[in-house]
Amino acid sequence: MKNPKQAMAAVAVASLLLSGCGAAAGTAGSLSTPVSGPSTPSTASPAAGTADGHSGGHHGGGTPSAKASADGPSEAALMVCGDQPMDRLTSILDLASDPHTISSWANNTFTCTYHLPEGALKISVQEATDQASALKYFNAMQALAEGAKTIEGLASLGFPAYETDDGSAVFQKDSMILHVDASGLPPTLGPESITRNALAYQLSTTILACWVEHP
Repeated sequence: MKNPKQAMAAVAVASLLLSGCGAAAGTAGSLSTPVSGPSTPSTASPAAGTADGHSGGHHGGGTPSAKASADGPSEAALMVCGDQPMDRLTSILDLASDPHTISSWANNTFTCTYHLPEGALKISVQEATDQASALKYFNAMQALAEGAKTIEGLASLGFPAYETDDGSAVFQKDSMILHVDASGLPPTLGPESITRNALAYQLSTTILACWVEHP
C-alpha cells in the first residue's frame, strides 16, 4: 500500500483501540422514505430481520445493537449520521458549520446524505440477517463495482474491504456492509486538497471505530 494509506491505517487501528461512538444523532422515527430504494445488486441481497452482533464477527467483537427490522435501522447503522462522522468530516474539510443531512431507510439500508458545497456525500449501511449473508452481498457488490480494488493488509483493518477510483470505500463487518460514497464530490477538496478516496477511507475507519464493542 502507499505510504499515505498506511499512515491512515495506523491512525485507524489506534482509533479502534479507543472508546467508540455514543448513540447516533436522531432516531429512525425522523427518517424520510425515498420513492425508490438505493441501487443494489440483484443477487445476494440480505433479508430483513435480526442480526446478532456476537455471531463470530471480526476481531472477536460484535457490533453494538446491530439489530434491524422492517420498522427501522439498528443503533449501529444510525451512527453513520452521528456526531463522530460529522465531527471528522468538518475537521478534515475545515467546514465553518455542520453540513445539512438527510437520512432514509429502505430495502434494509440506512443512508445518510451529507450536503456539502461541492456535492453530496452518501454513507449507507446495508443490514443483513447474519454475517454469512452480509459477506455474500459484499462479494456481489465488489464483483459488480467498476474498477474495484481490494483493500489489503493493515489498511483493511482485518475486514473484507474494497475501494473504487471514483471515491467509494466499502467494508463488511459482522452483519453489515458499510459504503462511503464520495463519487458525487470533486477529485480533491478541502484546504489540504484531500482526495475523495482518502476522505471515504477516513470516514469509513471513523465509523468502524464506532462499531467496536465496549464493555
